[in-house]
Amino acid sequence: MIGAITGDIIGSVYEANPIKSTSFPLFSAHSRFTDDTVLTVAVAFSILNNVDYASSIKNFGLKYPHAGYGGSFYRWLHSAESKPYNSWGNGSAMRVSPVGFAFNSIEDVLAEAKKSAEVTHNHPEGIKGAQATALTIFLARKEKSKAEIRREISERFAYDLNRTIDEIRPDYHFDVSCQGSVPEAIIAFLESKDYEDTVRKGISLGGDSDTIACIAGGIAQAFYKEIHSEIISKVRNMLPEEFLAIIDEYNLKFVPFA
Repeated sequence: MIGAITGDIIGSVYEANPIKSTSFPLFSAHSRFTDDTVLTVAVAFSILNNVDYASSIKNFGLKYPHAGYGGSFYRWLHSAESKPYNSWGNGSAMRVSPVGFAFNSIEDVLAEAKKSAEVTHNHPEGIKGAQATALTIFLARKEKSKAEIRREISERFAYDLNRTIDEIRPDYHFDVSCQGSVPEAIIAFLESKDYEDTVRKGISLGGDSDTIACIAGGIAQAFYKEIHSEIISKVRNMLPEEFLAIIDEYNLKFVPFA
């Protein structure tokens, strides 16, 4: 999941300042982790400790209240009850990467992705976005080819993955829906040559940059199995010790190549 977190941090600068190019600094003084990272760590914590997703997500969200949550999620976070709010937003996909690494069959990955999504995002598109992201990660870590991944995700979820980044970029705009950002993040990975190239391509669309890079980055980590050590070092220096402990425990158990 460090690939997802790294994508979030790199993309954080460009969410409010979209860029339509792959040429940009990866880090700046304004780079930071956002809600994407907080909730990804929450999902990992839930898996590691057999804690239900709603409780873990709420606990971490309340502990880091200024991470940049959407309005509906913020209201859910502070509600007495934890009822889902039928969201189709990409928040379900941004936090799901730990599921794709931790479970070992397509059936289990799809079931767990649904469980992690529906505590808030119980709209069919919200569940679908989480499942598509988690399954892409699962297939990538199982060393399926990009052609196989494209075919499986396209057929199962009816996402159009035959577009190119260059075709998408000119008219693409900020889109927080799963259906308007998950396919684009997957395409950024499918066109890439390595982890960094994946993140750059995703951010270059000029959309919801931190989340697209988060989704694409989790997939790229699973497929390429390597992120440059200097990038990882910078990211780790931006994270709380609590997050690092969870990431390290998670990697030890589920990501032997991390």
